[in-house]
Amino acid sequence: MKRYSEDDILYFAKDQGIKFIRLQFSDILGTIKNMAIPVEQLPKALAGEMMFDGSSIEGFVRIEESDMYLRPDPDTFVVFPWRSQEGTTARLICDVYNPDNTPFSGCPRNTLIRVIKEAQEMGFSMNAGPEIEFFLFLRNEKGEATTTTHDRGSYFDMTPVDLGENARRDMVLTLQEMGFEVEASHHEVAPGQHEIAFKYADALTAADNIATFRFVVRTIALKHNLHATFMPKPIYGVTGSGMHTHQSLFKNGKNAFYDLHGKSELSDIAYQYIAGIIAHARGFTAITNPLVNSYKRLVPGYEAPIYIAWSERNRSPLVRVPARRGDGTRIELRSPDPSCNPYLALAVTLKAGLDGIKKKMVPPEPVNINIYNLDSDSRNEMGIETLPLSLEEALHELKKDEVIKEALGAHITRRFIEAKTIEWERYLTAVHPWEVKEYLTTF
Repeated sequence: MKRYSEDDILYFAKDQGIKFIRLQFSDILGTIKNMAIPVEQLPKALAGEMMFDGSSIEGFVRIEESDMYLRPDPDTFVVFPWRSQEGTTARLICDVYNPDNTPFSGCPRNTLIRVIKEAQEMGFSMNAGPEIEFFLFLRNEKGEATTTTHDRGSYFDMTPVDLGENARRDMVLTLQEMGFEVEASHHEVAPGQHEIAFKYADALTAADNIATFRFVVRTIALKHNLHATFMPKPIYGVTGSGMHTHQSLFKNGKNAFYDLHGKSELSDIAYQYIAGIIAHARGFTAITNPLVNSYKRLVPGYEAPIYIAWSERNRSPLVRVPARRGDGTRIELRSPDPSCNPYLALAVTLKAGLDGIKKKMVPPEPVNINIYNLDSDSRNEMGIETLPLSLEEALHELKKDEVIKEALGAHITRRFIEAKTIEWERYLTAVHPWEVKEYLTTF
């Protein structure tokens, strides 16, 4: 249900003295794009009449098909708390449409909307809550990002050890001004690593919030002369950054994962959803972990969930079921990292869970021991597979998974695989610092 009408947005803009509107949308890789318009053009924008060149956007269309239109979602209207040189600025997140007024199949937000509608047809709505980790690094005298950490803090440390506390506080305050309900923020395990968790929301709002969060964090970091990065593994030898994503389904206003009389107070729907996630985990990993660098995080020894299993107790498997029951019953998918496109990541994981429900899949038995302590033979005996070990392997698994490809649609599947195959090939042919250090003086 829409909260705001177009008339509401026009009133807000006038009442708050808005000078410019940023029309934001996402390319298939999750990069936020925007078009800035003077507030006088807002009525035209709200009517869906703002056109742009889609051929200039990664994964969109060819130059002969370039005309595309932006349709703002009024519910995403928010005023930026900081004042720019151009004056008070607000933003609207947009869906991308074709000239014939049909949703553009290459728009990630449209993709998520389509899968949400599939869930609605089954009687379900999805809630999602992310826990997003990131690093704060110093900038050099030229203003360029470094990988030098600004502190030596660790999990839950505070000032003076956590020197990023001021920046993190300003991030939280800014997010709150923009309507976020921040639940917690703290220093993470690695030096310079932080986490801010905000309240769950419906799937589309959650994806919008993730995209907005990354933009805000980078903007505020810059004001502190720091660089915020959502790169999964920027430093060798320390824990990487994840985006653990809590998910639940509701039906007729009630949590569909909860059953007071079910085993562990979980419903059949919950078990089927978990089974779907496990069945398609290898297929959706290219989407939830989309960088070459993502697979430097998904290695043993750094609390990364590389094993395809689930648990009601510990955090070593891919899926964890937190202890809370009732309306708070949910699963925690621990593999995604914060570099992913949030619209596509939620679309494919929701689709995987729905497939489990449709096919009444049965998950394997929970693994309530620390999988990190098991050897490979023990894991094989228990039927515990691993996530793909490289982007190349993940793309291979994506190509085989018809359900995940259906979630993405033919256009995004094709263009995503094309872009990521090029990324993998560039990585293979590049000469890396490790090779120079290892071989230059020896051979």
